[in-house]
Amino acid sequence: MTESLVVGVDAGATSTRVAVHALDGTRVGYARAGAGNPTAHGLGKAVAAVAAALGEALGTHDGGRVAGSLAGIAGHVHEMVPELAKVWAGHGIAEGPRYMGDVPIAYAAGSAEPDGSLLLSGTGAVAARIAGFKVDALADGLGWLLGDEGSGFWIGRRAVKAVVGALDRGAPPSGGGELAELVVEHFLGDERPPSSRAAADRIVRLAQADHMRLAALSSLVSRAAAAGDETALKITQEAAGHLVATLGRVHVSGPVVLAGSVLTSDGPVRRAVVERLADKNVTTAGDAAGAAAWLAARPLLPEADAKALHAAFTAVSP
Repeated sequence: MTESLVVGVDAGATSTRVAVHALDGTRVGYARAGAGNPTAHGLGKAVAAVAAALGEALGTHDGGRVAGSLAGIAGHVHEMVPELAKVWAGHGIAEGPRYMGDVPIAYAAGSAEPDGSLLLSGTGAVAARIAGFKVDALADGLGWLLGDEGSGFWIGRRAVKAVVGALDRGAPPSGGGELAELVVEHFLGDERPPSSRAAADRIVRLAQADHMRLAALSSLVSRAAAAGDETALKITQEAAGHLVATLGRVHVSGPVVLAGSVLTSDGPVRRAVVERLADKNVTTAGDAAGAAAWLAARPLLPEADAKALHAAFTAVSP
């Protein structure tokens, strides 16, 4: 059995990762490629990203040894299923991957228990109740425009709104506090418009031209909060409150897995969430591609062995 291999895919809006493992948990291949979300980036680009990562991760390993595979894809597009089957066949893999959304994969990256909950905050935010490693209920995950409360995007938007509002009221572009300094620098670099209002207008135009620049601000808000900036501290606490409230809508029992960059990186939002969930069994997600490989391996292993090997599969790749 240890001669067999399993393949796990974690394809998201910013990157794609593929992990190849032996059934004893040993990682024998790992690769990263570009964005693999077919809804956000188109079917062709998503398939190409998965194909590139799979080819690199397999390396010289014989595709005929692959006994199981699972692809966790953000942005479900049914047409991707036959396209991935073609890619797999091109490597001599007998069957295409099982196709699954990214939410249960993120949960499995943090727990070997089949039932529990996921709380994810990265660019977006969602909570899910998981039953048998399948989504049983969802809360939020409604997107950057109308939902995703407590997400990196939400945090960044709140920060920019606060700074732009202060500039509109005449606050100086420089010297307005740690958060204001970081936001102005993020958008304007060395450029300093002739007035506070002009600076506000310029930031607004840049944010409207590329709304993803707002999500990139979440780490700067954490930095400002660590420096004691009152506005940043308030935003991070509000974000934690929203996330815990979202989780409360779906959580019943079992472990709570924290996933996404906002909740897996040490910072004020993670610390506040963990503190508010002190009465829960909280774990942190590891490698999602490895978790997909682990889920692919589960049917091929005795249940006790699968649980014992979970950590080996989900260890974060260097």
